[in-house]
Amino acid sequence: MDPAGSISLVIIVFVLMLLASAIRILREYERGVIFRLGRLIDSKGPGLILLIPIVDRMVKVSLRTIVLDVPPQDVITRDNVSVKVSAVVYFRVVDSAKAIVEVENFLFATSQLSQTTLRSILGQSELDELLAERDKINKQLQEIIDMQTEPWGIKVSLVEVKHIDLPQEMQRAMAKQAEAERERRAKVIAAEGEFQASAKLADAAKVLSVDPAALQLRYLQTLTIVAAENNSTTLFPIPIDLLKPFLDQKSREK
Repeated sequence: MDPAGSISLVIIVFVLMLLASAIRILREYERGVIFRLGRLIDSKGPGLILLIPIVDRMVKVSLRTIVLDVPPQDVITRDNVSVKVSAVVYFRVVDSAKAIVEVENFLFATSQLSQTTLRSILGQSELDELLAERDKINKQLQEIIDMQTEPWGIKVSLVEVKHIDLPQEMQRAMAKQAEAERERRAKVIAAEGEFQASAKLADAAKVLSVDPAALQLRYLQTLTIVAAENNSTTLFPIPIDLLKPFLDQKSREK
C-alpha cells in the first residue's frame, strides 16, 4: 500500500472516531449536562445530542425516582430511650445542571443528609410519639430533607420510617403496660355492667312491689327455669299469704 493510501485510511479512521465521540443518544429519562472547555453550557436531552469533539464533555444524569435505603441509626429519644431506626427516602433529580454543579456526588450527599436529619428529628421526639404518630414524623422528615436538597436540584417526594428496633427490656415493659391497660378496661366494663344491672334490678323491684301477685308469677317463672335443668334440686316457694290465716289464729289464741 502506498503512503498516500495509508494516510488517507488513518484520516478516515480518525474522522470516524471523532464522529463517534461527537454523537450521543439519551433515553427519555436521561439528561446530558454539557461542559465546553470546563464551562457549563446547557442541559440537553432526550434524543440525539451532537458534541464538539475534544472541546465538549457530557455528564449523564437520570431523572427517574431513586429509592435510597437509610441504614439503621442509633437514636436516643427525648425520654432517654435508645432505639435503632431505619428509613427509606424517595427522591428524583429535577434540575440536572444543579445536581452536577452544586454538589460533588448528589446521591452520597442525600444519603448523609438523610441519616443526620433522621437522628436529629427522632431525637426530639418521645418514644410514644415515635410509635403512634409515624405519619407526622415522616412528613416532618420529608419537608426538612427536601428544603435542604432543593439547592442541589433534587426533589424529595417521600420519607418513610421503615423499622424501629426497641431493646428487649423496653419491649417487656411495653407488654406489661399494654396488659395492665387491658385489665383496667376489663374492670371498668365489668363495673359499668354491674351498675347498669343494679339499676335495672331496682326498677324491677319497684314494679314488683306495686302488685304482690307479680312476685308470685316471678316465683313460678323461676321454678320453671330451675326445673328445666337435669339432676337439680327444686325449691318450691310457698306464698306468705297462704300462711297468714294460721298466723292470725295463733295470735288470737295467745
